[in-house]
Amino acid sequence: MSTNRNPARDSKRKLPRAIIFTLALAMLSGCGYEVKPLAPAAPQQPPPSVPPPSATQGGTVALSPRYAALGQGASLQFNATVTSGASVVWLVNGVAGGNSTSGTVDANGKYTAPAVLTSSENITVTAELPGSSQTNFANSVVSLIQPGVITDTLNPQVVIYSIYLPAPGNVHIDFGPGSPSGFETWSQPTSAPTGGMVSIFVAGMRAQSAYLMQAQVTLNDGATFTDTLQTFTPGTPPATATVDASAQNGGTPQPGIEMFDTTRPVEAARVFATDLAGNVIWTYAYSGSPLDIVQPIKFLSNGHFLVQISYASSTSLHQQLPPNTLDEVREIDLAGNTIRSLTMQNLAAALAAKGYTLDLGSFHHDVLPLPNGHLVLLCSVSQTYPHLTGFVRPIKVLGDLLVDVDQNFNPDWVWNSFDHLDVNRHPYLFPDWTHSNALLYSVDDHNLLLSVRHQNWILKIDFNDANGTGNILWRLGEGGDFQLNGGSDPIDWFYAQHGPGYFSPNTTGIFTLGVMDNGDDRIFPAGTTCGALNAPPCLYSAADVLQVDESHMVATLISRYAPASIYSFYGGNVDSLANGDYEVDFCSASPGALVQELNSNTQQIVWQATTPGTDQYRAFRLPSLYPGVQW
Repeated sequence: MSTNRNPARDSKRKLPRAIIFTLALAMLSGCGYEVKPLAPAAPQQPPPSVPPPSATQGGTVALSPRYAALGQGASLQFNATVTSGASVVWLVNGVAGGNSTSGTVDANGKYTAPAVLTSSENITVTAELPGSSQTNFANSVVSLIQPGVITDTLNPQVVIYSIYLPAPGNVHIDFGPGSPSGFETWSQPTSAPTGGMVSIFVAGMRAQSAYLMQAQVTLNDGATFTDTLQTFTPGTPPATATVDASAQNGGTPQPGIEMFDTTRPVEAARVFATDLAGNVIWTYAYSGSPLDIVQPIKFLSNGHFLVQISYASSTSLHQQLPPNTLDEVREIDLAGNTIRSLTMQNLAAALAAKGYTLDLGSFHHDVLPLPNGHLVLLCSVSQTYPHLTGFVRPIKVLGDLLVDVDQNFNPDWVWNSFDHLDVNRHPYLFPDWTHSNALLYSVDDHNLLLSVRHQNWILKIDFNDANGTGNILWRLGEGGDFQLNGGSDPIDWFYAQHGPGYFSPNTTGIFTLGVMDNGDDRIFPAGTTCGALNAPPCLYSAADVLQVDESHMVATLISRYAPASIYSFYGGNVDSLANGDYEVDFCSASPGALVQELNSNTQQIVWQATTPGTDQYRAFRLPSLYPGVQW
């Protein structure tokens, strides 16, 4: 059989049907018609080694960056990589070259955002092979972000910085005098999963100093953005105590800010924060009567503060309250706005509704936020005894009440000192019988420590997150359940104490506790006459650090800091700092409060602040005015 072909005959052969159909489609498409070829009955997949037709026609496109964020008028160079080396067409939101509304892109891929943004939005920059199928393109998403806006608040040293993000992400604000650096706020997320407004209080600025600030944005897609510069000059805050503060002995204090809680005399702002040079950077002022004091202020994990505003607990034994006197626990934001509050009147009604019949006085001295969102409130409560030992007439005795309330301020656990302590034991200032002043929560066993000043005791109470019996598990102090090592009993116990604080990570078993030993009613050894030659002074205060061994009921006095001639008859606290130092507040040391940071090994003074003529119920170091942020 011959294999020779006849060229004339071959030229007359019909073209295959598939080729004719393809040519027809091409002709119709060229005339502007949208032609959709029928799908083949049994599509054939090309073998893995064969690229798809679009790739063989013009290559594939890759575009970088994939995500970006820009402000108005800003430019960004995009880079397109084509495997075939062909040129691409640039589009913005599907428009070749873009326009003034969504921004423009030149032939080299340089995108420029609109000069003025009327809103924050996402746009798409596309690099496309001309004439190729729809698979031959690549997109990048650009989030266009309007400039942020700052708004004044009622606090002259606090502004709100607001910025809208068209995509989900987080924002923090950098700020500082002269340049937007040195300080930052915490980072906050957008208000919705698709983006939204982020508003952040900017606080921590000195009065009458020009500050620059700008938002730093990180979107969830990885794009970052720095906002335009904003300016703000804080006004003059209400008057506070004067603070003289500085580093001492060449030491480096624990970084952060210092919070002060003034009890007397009356100042326009009794609660305020300073930098470590003593400059006031934040205040909280409120309207009440001259009797109202904050006792205390606590920093919350949501960036708010918890403040208890009330009169001295023993006031009700001696005088009538003036009009407008507050008796309230408030949660406030950085601008000083009240987010929620609980008055004693409302608490009394809630307790009465649960069947409690109590002669309630005021909130006083402390409030304890718990990890589960509950609060433990410290309240005064009275009980009248017609025939108390040693008294010929009926006497009204002032004790303490602990109330655990849930997130809606509903009480669910109550502890009454009259149910657990002997009213006939009253070593100091009776009938102000217990006069408790501080609460600590043990994260290890979920129980409470209560500092009972007029009993010279720190009690451990079976709390168990409001499921405990309320029984007293032990009494730490003179006449209590512990043996004192490392010191002389009774003189080296604490007396009329304030402000205990945990010094160890663990809070049960064998743990360490700091406490302010005010020393008002100190007991001296038999045969010792205080104040006599070669004898200790009758009145002195000390900052004690004790190791508490619950298993063996032994308390070891690890250190005692008792500077000469210092007597602080009330208030104060002893706190451990992150750098290993500890801080003490001699609240009422003459001629005013003395606050010191001490090296824990040498007791050398590292930093010191004084507030001449004013007492500071608590003074404590915070990393900053924002949770999780160190200044």
